[in-house]
Amino acid sequence: MKAKRMLCLVAALMTLTLANAASRILEDGGTGPYKAIMQDDPTLEAHTIFVPQDLSKFGKNNPLPVLVWGNGACTNSPWEHVKFLNEIASYGYIVLATGYIPMDDKPYRGPMSTTEQQIQSMDWVIAQNANPQSPYYNKIDVKNICVAGMSCGGLQTLFNCADPRIKTLMICNSGLFNTENAGTAVGGMPMPPKEKLKEIHTSIMYLLGGETDIAYGNGMDDFHRIDHVPACAANFPVGHGGTYAQPHGGEFSVVALAWLNWQLKGDQQAAKMFKGKDNELSKRKDWTLEKNEKFETLK
Repeated sequence: MKAKRMLCLVAALMTLTLANAASRILEDGGTGPYKAIMQDDPTLEAHTIFVPQDLSKFGKNNPLPVLVWGNGACTNSPWEHVKFLNEIASYGYIVLATGYIPMDDKPYRGPMSTTEQQIQSMDWVIAQNANPQSPYYNKIDVKNICVAGMSCGGLQTLFNCADPRIKTLMICNSGLFNTENAGTAVGGMPMPPKEKLKEIHTSIMYLLGGETDIAYGNGMDDFHRIDHVPACAANFPVGHGGTYAQPHGGEFSVVALAWLNWQLKGDQQAAKMFKGKDNELSKRKDWTLEKNEKFETLK
């Protein structure tokens, strides 16, 4: 009877927490097998969560890997990236995006986010996985965390790259500034020096918008400097804005999901997108892929 009362109490607390959360379903929940929802959580201020609607599908034998996301312009809301992030969640991920939940399609106008919010995302999701009163209890794959971000969010990601909890990195339309062009950065951006790249301890993918992407030079310079961990640079010629706003996140979602499925789920079919001279990405229209010498050692 005690166990039954405890379960009832936990269920009541879960219901209360979710009842106090704002939520929104985007694009019918995404194209993946687990229809997703965008929501916030009263216990995690200034963050937005994208997660499958039915958590009963997940547990110790099928846990949710984690994507931690920083927004372009270090905006404190993922309003520009919701389709992209929702699509990823629909394939069996929990996505923790920096910033307040966008309940409409209007641009966010407010203070910038901080690098610390990505650390808060990791702290929170690991704590939730260990908390019997959380709806995420024993449902999170805390050993498989990707930290990623677009533009200024990519700089936040590189600022946090040494965190030992990170399994892989994804730097989107971004790269560290050189001393020569640091003056072109927007005020408030994190500005780690290029030496920061040596602190990367994981695999890393740069996802860039080709030569018209204003971050192309910085991102490719980063990539060419990284020789101590497996690294690749994938380019699609759409400029700095990527394809995030296209239905289901467009081509960027396809490549990001392949990277995440490989690096966080060990999916060897997804690995074919990147591995070998005959990789699938090089066959996709307009994409190019460059890899460093360590890249083919990735399992």
